[in-house]
Amino acid sequence: MDRILVPTDFSPQAENALKVAAQIAKRNSSEIYLEHSLNLPTHINETAKRGPMPESLAFVKLAEEKFEEILKKPYLAEVAVKTAVGHSEIYEDINQTVKEKDINLIVMGSHGASGFKQMFIGSNAEKVVRTASIPVLVIKNEHPNFEVNDFVYASDFSDENIPSFKKARDFAEAIGATLNLLHVNTPSGFKTSEDANKLMHQFLNKTKTNSAELHIYNDLSVEKGILNFAKNNKMQLIGMSTHGRKGLAHFFNGSISEDLVNHANMPVITFKI
Repeated sequence: MDRILVPTDFSPQAENALKVAAQIAKRNSSEIYLEHSLNLPTHINETAKRGPMPESLAFVKLAEEKFEEILKKPYLAEVAVKTAVGHSEIYEDINQTVKEKDINLIVMGSHGASGFKQMFIGSNAEKVVRTASIPVLVIKNEHPNFEVNDFVYASDFSDENIPSFKKARDFAEAIGATLNLLHVNTPSGFKTSEDANKLMHQFLNKTKTNSAELHIYNDLSVEKGILNFAKNNKMQLIGMSTHGRKGLAHFFNGSISEDLVNHANMPVITFKI
């Protein structure tokens, strides 16, 4: 985890993400790329791409001033931070930076409970999760001490999840967390405990994973099962695999009630299949 990208709009939520990124960076000797997307009106943006103009320069100068303020923050002491200003939409700027700088992890903020819903339904942040080729860690609250002892990774444990699971396993190792694998039993997709355990053990063997806690949880839906398990077992981080719109829709788009989303008051990390 050499390079971490933190998108920022200079909001308190974005700073919460930066604080977490700084803690991860210190533990792993990582470098942080702090990026602000101007998201200018179309006519200004298209002209700015061809060369500097007063309107865009004013926005860039304002962003640079805000960067200077942030870099003085005590929590960034001893952390290597590079700043950048993008002119396109946020998810386009992020994907370009990920490719050019070989970024390993994106850490971004979300606006509390209601923001969590927005993040997964139609917002810019949702586009980042859907389009990013690397893991995206979403932070909802301030974490003065980002300590993750138990990380729950929910999956159907099919072979297509093997590459993304390996990324989740590596992330758990990087932050020193116990990896908990979760199979959610639902009325429409019920498996006996024996069959579910067999499925997870086979998955571990295929991925050559030696250390993980296995859990089976019964609930009315996969979505409810993940959230209820995490809450009842005091997990500090939820992880899942996604392959764009299909994966996000399966877990979060419309099939989960607002109350349950509000209860997901913890960080969430996604890994692209």
